[in-house]
Amino acid sequence: MKKLIIEKAAVKNNLSVIKAKAGKSAIYGVLSGDGGGAGLVEMARLLRAEGIGRFAVSEPEEAAALRKAGFVDEEVLMLRSTTDPEELERLVDLNVVCTVSSIETGVALNSVAEARSTVVEAHLQVDTGLGFGGFLVDEPDKILLAYRSLSNVAISGIYTQIQGSGKRERAQAQLALFDEMLETIHKEGFETGVVHVAGSYALLHIPGVGRDAVRAGSAILGRCRRVRGDGLQTVGTGEVAIAETHWLPKGHTVGTQKLVRLRRPTRVGVLPVGYQNGVGVERPRMDGLWQRLCRALRPRRFSVRVDGQRAPVIGDVGATETLVDLTDLKCAAGDVAQFDIDPAFAKGLVREYR
Repeated sequence: MKKLIIEKAAVKNNLSVIKAKAGKSAIYGVLSGDGGGAGLVEMARLLRAEGIGRFAVSEPEEAAALRKAGFVDEEVLMLRSTTDPEELERLVDLNVVCTVSSIETGVALNSVAEARSTVVEAHLQVDTGLGFGGFLVDEPDKILLAYRSLSNVAISGIYTQIQGSGKRERAQAQLALFDEMLETIHKEGFETGVVHVAGSYALLHIPGVGRDAVRAGSAILGRCRRVRGDGLQTVGTGEVAIAETHWLPKGHTVGTQKLVRLRRPTRVGVLPVGYQNGVGVERPRMDGLWQRLCRALRPRRFSVRVDGQRAPVIGDVGATETLVDLTDLKCAAGDVAQFDIDPAFAKGLVREYR
């Protein structure tokens, strides 16, 4: 059986790091994309057991899954706005905190709430430089119009997103613009409610970004942009039985795109997983030119572990199979090989929490 192992101890370790960074700020556990591939409901239960009671999602189906699983009283924040009437109706039914990112999305939400003679809770999204959505930070009149005109929307929070690349000065400039926006809102006599700006990157890399709350997603799995000594542990291990072993002579070639010529008689193990299962697939790294150059000159060497023994991957990871060098190992077909895998890309593997 092909398995994706989620190490609970590593998740708990990462949560302790996140809590230390968050300080007095509340934590939203971001569960978009099926909990980053770790399982939305399973991860939510683990987070709740560790004292986290606020969650953020990106799809109505994710909110519905949490409510169905018994997360009835916990706050669920929808991290994207929508004008789709069916989605808005469903979010209202689920008692979700919606996102309003423009006058248009605010009017759509207000209309649904007004038609149902109810008031819907929402957070305002502000765009301080990413461009993915939100009220532009240099258009305060539109944000103030949302406070004044959306009579059936209770604005209980406001947030922005800090860029995950570039210099720290850029992030500080974004924060300054956001703080100016907050000051303008307060001067007009409105309460902003819960203020949050920090996602995983900003929380770990930019001092002083904590406000009333922070959002943590990829950091929970240790799959965010990392720095040496950050205390996080990488979560996600694949397990699969070796399908077969065979000997190939010296000089034989293996691989698909880049052929590798064997320098010695080699005992090859065939693993029935490949890049279509997420093996060897990595998230984009937002580093500088020097880091990219180093990776080009020293490409990552991928390997697996068999009974604690390291087995290097030979050649490219294939679509559905991967070859490993077992020449110096004591093992046989049927023995279990373990390998690092990002849960976000894992497919065709049975998920198991340990």
